[in-house]
Amino acid sequence: MLLRLYRTVVVGLPRALRVKTTPSRLCIPACSTNDSFRPQHPSLTFSDDNSRTQGWKVIGTLLGLGAVLAYHDFRCKAAQESPRMYTKEEVRSHNSPETRVWVTLGSEVFDVTEFVDLHPGGPSKLILAAGGPLEPFWSLYAFHNQPHVRELLAEYKIGELNPEDEVSPPTLEASDPYADDPVRHPALRINSQRPFNAEPPPELLTENYITPNPIFFTRNHLPVPSVDPDTYRLHVVGAPGGQSLSLSLDDLYKFPKHEITVTLQCAGNRRSEMSEVKEVKGLEWRTGAISTARWAGARLCDVLAQAGHRVRETEAHVCFEGLDSDPTGTAYGASIPLARAMDPEAEVLLAYEMNGQPLPRDHGFPVRVVVPGVVGARNVKWLARVSVESEESHSHWQRRDYKGFSPSVDWDTVNFDLAPSIQELPVQSAITQPRDGATVESGEVTIKGYAWSGGGRAVIRVDVSVDGGLTWQEAELEGEEQRPRKAWAWRIWQLKARVPAEQKELNIVCKAVDDSYNVQPDTVAPIWNLRGVLSNAWHRVHVRVVP
Repeated sequence: MLLRLYRTVVVGLPRALRVKTTPSRLCIPACSTNDSFRPQHPSLTFSDDNSRTQGWKVIGTLLGLGAVLAYHDFRCKAAQESPRMYTKEEVRSHNSPETRVWVTLGSEVFDVTEFVDLHPGGPSKLILAAGGPLEPFWSLYAFHNQPHVRELLAEYKIGELNPEDEVSPPTLEASDPYADDPVRHPALRINSQRPFNAEPPPELLTENYITPNPIFFTRNHLPVPSVDPDTYRLHVVGAPGGQSLSLSLDDLYKFPKHEITVTLQCAGNRRSEMSEVKEVKGLEWRTGAISTARWAGARLCDVLAQAGHRVRETEAHVCFEGLDSDPTGTAYGASIPLARAMDPEAEVLLAYEMNGQPLPRDHGFPVRVVVPGVVGARNVKWLARVSVESEESHSHWQRRDYKGFSPSVDWDTVNFDLAPSIQELPVQSAITQPRDGATVESGEVTIKGYAWSGGGRAVIRVDVSVDGGLTWQEAELEGEEQRPRKAWAWRIWQLKARVPAEQKELNIVCKAVDDSYNVQPDTVAPIWNLRGVLSNAWHRVHVRVVP
């Protein structure tokens, strides 16, 4: 090899020489096969003013460089022929900057630790994939799947996944009611595995006005039922003198299709902040038990009308029953007032599509109720039965849960019969960027979040403070234009705030105002309740400032 290099240089050697070099790239980890990453060799030209001695010195240097490059090529080829193998367990163990950040794409393994701080979407978003595959995240943000991004990623390749390392999930007993639960997106933050309850991380929650289906927050009370769409039937009990209906999916498709954008929020959203004041019972939801989708289906009022139902002068309730049930056969249930269900302007749906696709299993496939402006607990999934009753649903989740109480009420004195069931939720907002405990640079900080109010009340303003509430700035509202009393979806908001160089920390606060001029309370303690629901105090994050 050295002889070939010698002949190449000497054959065309002019009498004098001038050296001009271009930097050669070192072999990147695992030596990418992409041509753009191959080493670039020096080029030579010669000047008549230099001596033959100098020329031979340069030739010697080149021969030495040739040896280095030859060894480099040998190592690269060896790496290509026998890439280092890693197990999935090894990859999972590298899930933070402290342990290094490894990710996979297909069968390839990459160490992207040095790229974390350079990630255009921010370090926190790349960390979400640490220790696991990139595919679920690239499917959310398809712009990653481009040649230049793959070329960039190739620079960080360190090896391959061991094909013999097929890590199977823990074996579940055949009788386990959760054995058939669907696969979930790895970005979701799990609050409970059985039943499955999870929320998207704040970094992703307000990336889009419409929440992608895979990271829409999931609130399940029981195992996810497996439903055959071909045999599915929705039973609608008819009014006296009317006719009961047994509707297939095809039957529902025959009703006029209605589409609306609706935000769903769990009553326990931000419960973790109430737990900081005093212990509560319930899942420790942070700010992510809320999401927005474009729903499509038949209007409930059209279906009820076909079953002979009309608005009544006396109080009545539409009761919903799901196909999800506990070991005793008790199904999840809830109800809403008949007046809301029969009002075309309330736009209550029997939804079969979510963001243009059939409902995912976690979100009610094949049919669920979507009640705009009302707490998520009434939006019953896997809908099996609809009836109109003189009383609200007798379901535990209607009568003995999802109710608010005075801060002085404890589990020894609580009386669920005295409190009305939650329907419309109060005005709400939260900060999604920056995260609590983050570090920001002086100069300017971008603050993002969401705001929403129940009952169709539009958000008209979001106030943001970077000094704990001493002074305020008005954020810019984004998203669909909201109609009076039909503002079913949230507003995404943003503010670019100045950060003085001498500032050491920021106490960022937000509060929303709706079109009834309802505003969030400033602290949690006065609204604390033993179930930790209706948590909507000013949201706060503390960040450090670096020069």
